[in-house]
Amino acid sequence: MTPSSPSPTAWPATLLAGQRYAVCGLGRNGAAVVQALLDMGAAVQAWDDNKPELPAPLASHPRLTLAPLTDLTSVEALILSPGIPHHLPKPHPTALLAQKQHVPILSDAELLWQVARKAGSQARFVSITGTNGKSTTTALLTHILTQAGIPACCGGNFGTASLALPSLGNDGVYVIEMSSYMLERLQNYHACASALLNLTPDHLDRHGSMQGYLDAKEHVFDNMTKGDLAILGENAPWAETLCQQLEARGVTVQTLAITQAVPEVEAPFLPGQHNAQNIETCRAIARHLGLPEEKISQGIKSFSGLDHRLQLVAQAGGISFINDSKATNAEASFHALRAFPASLWIAGGTAKEGGIASLAPLFGHVRRAFLIGQDAPMLADTLAAHGVPFEISETLEQATRAAWAFAQTQEALPILLSPACASFDQFRNFEERGTIFATLARHLCAEEPC
Repeated sequence: MTPSSPSPTAWPATLLAGQRYAVCGLGRNGAAVVQALLDMGAAVQAWDDNKPELPAPLASHPRLTLAPLTDLTSVEALILSPGIPHHLPKPHPTALLAQKQHVPILSDAELLWQVARKAGSQARFVSITGTNGKSTTTALLTHILTQAGIPACCGGNFGTASLALPSLGNDGVYVIEMSSYMLERLQNYHACASALLNLTPDHLDRHGSMQGYLDAKEHVFDNMTKGDLAILGENAPWAETLCQQLEARGVTVQTLAITQAVPEVEAPFLPGQHNAQNIETCRAIARHLGLPEEKISQGIKSFSGLDHRLQLVAQAGGISFINDSKATNAEASFHALRAFPASLWIAGGTAKEGGIASLAPLFGHVRRAFLIGQDAPMLADTLAAHGVPFEISETLEQATRAAWAFAQTQEALPILLSPACASFDQFRNFEERGTIFATLARHLCAEEPC
């Protein structure tokens, strides 16, 4: 068992006995929720419009019914997978049915909080949200806690589904990464500390507008009271208004506006100004949870970072390959370009609204760009307008090889994959994109004497 994982303790097998739940959506999250509910003794009816199948041992469970959800009157709640809308752009029929029959629509994070309290645990909950940086902050805080001997585990939008997390005692801490979709479906969930790291346009089709997106994110502070800690990662107008509202409820508010990176000696695997914000957020929450400064600093220094987030994956001949495949929008790539004053930049895929225009202040950090994916021509137009050298490589392999060849003629410039675009035009997800890049990088470096 690694230090970052508490010894798993099963929930009582009869905790939800006699209760019935409906689950809509059987992807990674939904299947895990079904398994967890059954393990706690509940009866479950589940369905997925596209893939109603579950692994054989689970599908044959006597308390599981795989059938369309046409009547919800007998269930405690509907657990709707995060990607399935209950409001905008168009409510799923099952969500409409739940609303008509007055059945709560919950996220599994809400259900985790409920079962923890039902089991008698007073474990503390911490919530992390924001457009970017959620996963790194969630993982770093969990690492700091476990290294200090605190039983802690993390999940939610990152890693393990919330309800699949183990039972923790009164001294435990759940660190939950919250997407805007999850936050819309909270009810009684109460975190003793929550952070809203940043806010840039994302998922606007789901929330209708930037205000709708902010409204969803603000739910991270629901039910917080005197003695709780709220962290706001920006000094934007929305943060000022939210600060006033929270302080009126007696919540302690801390606003973090970080202007420089943390020295490498203190956080060797967390480069860049944006990671400084993640670090200081974790430091503030860890203090709130009672950890001494020495333990916090030790945890930060020993954290090795997350895959696909400014991850050094290979190095040879003075040339570093940096995998930042998680950068699926321009805001995320802004932080990457700022962290490297001169780089060979691999970008492209399916662009978000606005493309890479917002990155113009950092185009001076790009010695040459190698563009991939369906929106490469659009990105090329933006770069050309600003005089940035580029070539359209089309595929990631072509771009990586071209960047490597170009790097041989330059001083030791890092090759930075930070796409600023979604990956779905050429890959299953950003993880696959990053893994392929890392494999290519290691192969190229193996051919070059270090």
